[in-house]
Amino acid sequence: MISNQLPLTWVYFPSMDEASEQCPGRPPHRPTDIQRRLVQMLAAEGVPQREICRLLAIDPKTLRKRYRRELDVGAAKLECALTFHLLRIAGGRGAVALKAIRFALQSRFGWSEFAPRPPD
Repeated sequence: MISNQLPLTWVYFPSMDEASEQCPGRPPHRPTDIQRRLVQMLAAEGVPQREICRLLAIDPKTLRKRYRRELDVGAAKLECALTFHLLRIAGGRGAVALKAIRFALQSRFGWSEFAPRPPD
């Protein structure tokens, strides 16, 4: 072997340091500020997560991992908007208002017309 040449095994088999620089598979998803705002806005409008994934071209697991806060904030905004709308309807008069009041009592406060009455 000539002293200025590397052994044959060093040429064909890279060291661990060189192999770690070459990351196999897709690169990790790095969300931008615009993508974060978009996910929060879409979640607040009630768009299903699979549609958001399709729009961003990412996997559902990636969406839940990288955008957890935006999904939670969007869901909270949607719940607030729906609750406000329900209470606005319940403040009216007529059959629709009565149904809205009953639904609000059942869903938000656990009320049931079939539950036994508490003892006096």
